[in-house]
Amino acid sequence: MTRRVIVVGSGAAGGMCALRAAHAGCDVVLVTKGALGDGNTAYAQGGIAAVTATGDSVRAHAEDTLLAGAGLGERAAVLALASAGADAVAALESVGVSFDRDESGALRRGLEGAHRVPRILHAGGDATGAAIQRALNRALDRAPVTIRTDTFVTELVVDGGAVRGVRVLSGGRAETLPADVVVLATGGAGQLYAHTTNPAVATADGIALALRAGARVADLEFVQFHPTALTDGTLVSEAVRGEGAVLIDERGNRFCVEAHPDAELAPRDVVARAIASAMAAQAGRPVLLDATRLRETPSETAAFLARRFPTIDGAVRARGWDWSRRPVPVTPAAHYMMGGVATDLDGRTDVDGLFAVGEVARTGAHGANRLASNSLLEAVVFGIRAADALVSGSPRTEPAAVSAGSSGRTSPERSSDHTPSPGTGAFSREALQSLMWQHVGLDRDADGLAFALAVLDAWASARELPRTRREHEDANLMLVARAVASAALARSRSIGAHHRRDDLPAVSATPVPGAAGMPAILPEKVA
Repeated sequence: MTRRVIVVGSGAAGGMCALRAAHAGCDVVLVTKGALGDGNTAYAQGGIAAVTATGDSVRAHAEDTLLAGAGLGERAAVLALASAGADAVAALESVGVSFDRDESGALRRGLEGAHRVPRILHAGGDATGAAIQRALNRALDRAPVTIRTDTFVTELVVDGGAVRGVRVLSGGRAETLPADVVVLATGGAGQLYAHTTNPAVATADGIALALRAGARVADLEFVQFHPTALTDGTLVSEAVRGEGAVLIDERGNRFCVEAHPDAELAPRDVVARAIASAMAAQAGRPVLLDATRLRETPSETAAFLARRFPTIDGAVRARGWDWSRRPVPVTPAAHYMMGGVATDLDGRTDVDGLFAVGEVARTGAHGANRLASNSLLEAVVFGIRAADALVSGSPRTEPAAVSAGSSGRTSPERSSDHTPSPGTGAFSREALQSLMWQHVGLDRDADGLAFALAVLDAWASARELPRTRREHEDANLMLVARAVASAALARSRSIGAHHRRDDLPAVSATPVPGAAGMPAILPEKVA
């Protein structure tokens, strides 16, 4: 019997999963709340990390991933990710993605923070995500996939402990869509924060749907803040620093040199906190990204920036800045959620019939901090793995282990033990984002987290049942904000992207116990 599959989300993870399942004979319906490809994939600038060079190895990529994750990455998930890099690139090329190549036809490979060798592939310079999304959109239009745009999923239909479909809002009407399998590929939760690189659609919908269905979540405390965004949230890719741009304060000092041996190419959490510290020392004003010395002369630098980073170059110049001659102001911004719905290595959750792939999922591959450009790779690799698993109908294995102190299974209706704070004002999305930025952002402590939970609980107790899409999004943000704050409060020690001011300095690039070369982490047979 043909399996009916509903994929919620149309980015790299959802698109690859839908295509793979449809071509295997499944009856696939792809549901997206906006237009096709409105999510984060199209905004990804840096590229996709993959082992494609003879001087690189799966072992090296996996070790870099584990180191960036502060030792909390799951080894099996990391190896599944790193070992599938070349196949993921081939799969993308098969749907029409053209990666950048040099004059000889060889793939161009860039270097980004915490990678030991250049292994980042790009398409269109700094428009890799946009190139992938365009190719997926074309492939989906040609494939035997039913596409439902402007269709917002409000609830997972659960019967007898298994997911049997979804309830949606479409054209102002409520509707139920039956399914044998539902795949959440809804992306992240960047709209939890006042400053974010994420588009407006990133409202934590998938995590909220899973929580209400009783699925386990994990590692929600690990939110990655990208170090460099323009003050309006426009991302300035890490690849710019990979090409040699540096960060300076108002006095011209390279402050990252003092924060980490790798300076501007240290793990993102290190760089982001170094920027925050430098900003605090100059009354909160942005620091400066200096790309003026990437070539011998300003004119050569300008030509290089326009060719290598056309999207960023256009955005910077549209604001009246010539970044080939003058440094530009940047600040950290919420960028990526390492945690999410807990899955096994094939995207299965602990609720029958429910899968999760991409940023909404917690596979264990990222640990406490995501290695640069592993996100597109994760989306493609686990999107394909989930499709193969749901087609075969193979049994669920145990989801990846939840690290100690993480969020585990969160009750969506649980109130905190903290007394609601009077006089906090009425709920608004902007007020929630400001609260999260101030108390559940780059730097956290017990008092701030407790205060945030009290305010969130007070708002939650006063809210009415959502009716419109905006109200449903707000309810999702509220629910996930409480889960993130609770997880951050429960993990009292700093590690990776989770930094507690009331603890010791954060652990960022610390190997898991083992001898030099990390043989305790990876088997010697991994090439």
